[in-house]
Amino acid sequence: MNGQRLGTIVGLELTQRTRSVAWYVLLGVFGVILAIVTGLSFVAWNFTDGPGAAIYSTIVYITLLLVVLVSPTLSGNAINGDRDAATLAPVQVTLATTAEILIGKFLAAWVTGLAFVAVSIPFLLIATLGGGGDPATIGVSLLVLVFEVGIIAAIGVALSGILSRPLFSVATTYLVVAALVIGTLIAFALVGFTVRSEATSEYRSYNYEEYEGDTYPCLPGEEPTGEYSCDEDAEITCGQWQVSTYEVPRFDRVWWLLAANPFVILADATPTQFDANGYPVDLFGQIKTGVRYAQQPPDLEQRWDDCSREPVEDTPTPEEIMARTAPSWFVGMALQALLAAGLLWWSWARTKTPAGRLPKGSRIA
Repeated sequence: MNGQRLGTIVGLELTQRTRSVAWYVLLGVFGVILAIVTGLSFVAWNFTDGPGAAIYSTIVYITLLLVVLVSPTLSGNAINGDRDAATLAPVQVTLATTAEILIGKFLAAWVTGLAFVAVSIPFLLIATLGGGGDPATIGVSLLVLVFEVGIIAAIGVALSGILSRPLFSVATTYLVVAALVIGTLIAFALVGFTVRSEATSEYRSYNYEEYEGDTYPCLPGEEPTGEYSCDEDAEITCGQWQVSTYEVPRFDRVWWLLAANPFVILADATPTQFDANGYPVDLFGQIKTGVRYAQQPPDLEQRWDDCSREPVEDTPTPEEIMARTAPSWFVGMALQALLAAGLLWWSWARTKTPAGRLPKGSRIA
């Protein structure tokens, strides 16, 4: 691997992209969308205490969403597009190796995707100055965002070397990215509802017919508040236990399907900021809370007794749930890296020269 040849390939790729007027128009549209989102975020999150953290996370997620929508178009024809334009073969007959060509195009596509992240920096600074300036949250979220941009670029470049038709490779790149973003959610929901367990619910209450007027015993944790309130000294006459059975989905057995989702990785890896009540203050924490709650097994034996005067147990806060559940972001990043590396290796095998066999209709020079 020669650094000079690699730098030349990256420079040529970036020069080709920046010569196009459409490239700057696309960046401008990207900036306008982020400006609108930032303005709406300040209005939407203004009711919270310290809305900066929520605004910052919203901008980061919108940036990732836009990169997911744009990057496959910019990287999905990097190799087969040059083959169709008869500009790949002249590079292949130079001293540049197949690995250098492939890695150079990948790095150029990665830098191209990071240009969109650079456009979002002014808006992220605005959100940071508005109160979302936790250093750990900012640092980790940006690192994960850069990583995800690189993964999408690698998938696009690899598929452009595997598939011979640029349009087909771009469409396939979108499908692979959609499988990570949307497909994981669909699989999580469908498999979770398919895997079910039988739950039992037992309920008992006192006989209302035996109490006259407005006198009735207090429920667990209830205290008398006035003339028409409960009577804590009233004798409780209980009815029969009512037992019912039903099936509940077991999302706790399939939550790992979400591990490779880019948006879940971003949320799960970013340190969570909590308010005084233990609830997250930004989108990172809210999405992470949903994933961590999915890890909790359902209560298959529920019991509610109105006749008991024992207080009801408090529901755990998101902060407590996160403290006793396992993160999965490193597993998701490893799966994505393996997918990208595998596709790049396949692309190298299809692009290397001399080629013993070319796909039907492939152009040589």
